[in-house]
Amino acid sequence: MDQILEYSPILIEGTLTTIELTVLSAIVALTISFIVGLSRFSRFKLVRASAIIYLEFFRGTSAIVQLFFMYYVLPLLGVHFSPLMAGVIACGFNLGSYGSEVVRGAIQSVARGQHEAATALNYTTYQLYRYVLIPQAIPVMIPTFGNLLIELLKLTAVASLITISDLTFMAQIIRVQTAMTLEPFLVILVIYFIIASGLVRFTSFVGAKFSFGKDIVKSGGK
Repeated sequence: MDQILEYSPILIEGTLTTIELTVLSAIVALTISFIVGLSRFSRFKLVRASAIIYLEFFRGTSAIVQLFFMYYVLPLLGVHFSPLMAGVIACGFNLGSYGSEVVRGAIQSVARGQHEAATALNYTTYQLYRYVLIPQAIPVMIPTFGNLLIELLKLTAVASLITISDLTFMAQIIRVQTAMTLEPFLVILVIYFIIASGLVRFTSFVGAKFSFGKDIVKSGGK
């Protein structure tokens, strides 16, 4: 284990890279989740069809293949990404497809009476979503988004396959240089658990803030 401590600087670097990749990918995934999820309710058939195609493609194909496509195939077409950017796009787009279904389901869970009340008040579509549906749907989304955030953290480990210096990549370096396998992977296992625990606490805090003082009216409620 003393040998592992000698490699603590690269483990710290790998931890910071993993956190950076997770945060940036989460921002991309959250943005896509709302865009695609809300697009499913569009009046325009082309918009709805585009959202469904995106959803089925990224949900139905391997995240590793998507990652390799971003980093190895797109340069052949003249599109170049750094390893970190390719990882952010691949992870963000992949998790965004699942997140879009969370958004759609949460919007649909709001009681029909809320739609009728907004119509009675002569709200526009923008006002309906901005002031009625989305504020009530967000507390419903947060627990599932929290689970997806943990999945995203674990998904970032595959980014080491395109030379991103995350925790898994650094553990591989230590294994090659020291011929130890158990120790480095046990250490990063603990680090991943600590990061995941922090994310769970964060989502619980955010969920409590959004739910405080709000009476969430779900579909079927009175």
